[in-house]
Amino acid sequence: MEPLERIKNIVESNPIVIFMKGTPQFPQCGFSMRTVEALKACGVDFHAVDVLAEPEFRQNLPRYSDWPTFPQVFIGGELVGGCDIVLGMYQNGDLQRMTQEAVA
Repeated sequence: MEPLERIKNIVESNPIVIFMKGTPQFPQCGFSMRTVEALKACGVDFHAVDVLAEPEFRQNLPRYSDWPTFPQVFIGGELVGGCDIVLGMYQNGDLQRMTQEAVA
């Protein structure tokens, strides 16, 4: 399967996905760590993909999403954004609402 097809499959098969550097248990950058903390604080399960362990994803995800940086969070199959956007959404309550709706 082509990398873009694999990315699409992951995004469409999981209500909440984060493509990040490292894992939720061992983030490899501060932006990924803060984004994971916001998702964890919402109290929902999410799927994580380590782009450092998957170089094809790291290379092709920006083409798929038209977003150049990591992490990238998808909710309900749609790109939400990166660290700053996700943290802003968490602070105003939108992230909690969106994640709850996605897993319902």
